[in-house]
Amino acid sequence: MKVTFKLFATLQDYLPPEGRKTNALSLDLAEAPTVDQLITRFSLPEKLVHLVLIDGNFVPPAERAGRILRDGETLAIWPPVAGG
Repeated sequence: MKVTFKLFATLQDYLPPEGRKTNALSLDLAEAPTVDQLITRFSLPEKLVHLVLIDGNFVPPAERAGRILRDGETLAIWPPVAGG
């Protein structure tokens, strides 16, 4: 199965070099992971995982451990953002 994994702002440093140019990786996975499994796979600090979307739909923190990604979906994650 294939999913697109996108990290934004400071989180893109957790992508391998080939993904940093576009903030995205196309992942070819043998088994369907949960959102939390991909967060763990890329060693994302929990405090930096703030906004999580699958195909533009918000995934609340309580649902991330059980939400299994499906073929063709895009998982996008943003850290907390501060501005002025």
